[in-house]
Amino acid sequence: MKRQFLIALRMTIATTILLGIVYPLLVTGLAQTLFHDRANGQLIERNGVIVGSRLIGQTFSGPGFFHSRPSGAGDNGYDATASGGSNLGPTNQKLIDRVKTDVARVQAENPGVPVPVDLVTASGSGLDPHISPAAAEFQVARVARERGFPADAVRALVQTHTEPPQLGLLGEPRVNVLELNLALDELTSKVAAH
Repeated sequence: MKRQFLIALRMTIATTILLGIVYPLLVTGLAQTLFHDRANGQLIERNGVIVGSRLIGQTFSGPGFFHSRPSGAGDNGYDATASGGSNLGPTNQKLIDRVKTDVARVQAENPGVPVPVDLVTASGSGLDPHISPAAAEFQVARVARERGFPADAVRALVQTHTEPPQLGLLGEPRVNVLELNLALDELTSKVAAH
């Protein structure tokens, strides 16, 4: 019995050291060395200040910005600690009412133009940083008007920031809203400097 206890104790200590210390340190070291940006959340920094992550969406509400899709994560949306959708089914009256309200609000921006579905529905995680190219195109006229730019200049910026499907076949084309808005701010600064 004593022999079996000592074997079990040594195995517990060995596996704790190997799997609880060595393995995590090895994986962390490899990730930091080979994939530094990804291992640290793909943070975006401007003028020494972290302004967001390429991986987590955030709310943009001003009329001169492209707006993200709605978020069901947390009370104020885009709360990474409360990731998840609302879990409201398509026949839930609360969801139907919210979508109708959002459609009416967004439709006022472009009367008579169909509203892209991702501008009024949340993603499964509630943290999606992307919108569809159609959702970005829907917002071009408002953003261009508010920024005082020709619509074609804003449209070109959207096209520049449209990412293709991964590996050419996984997913759909998408636009990262934070990166697009940062590029829009850079363009505004350049125009203001001249």
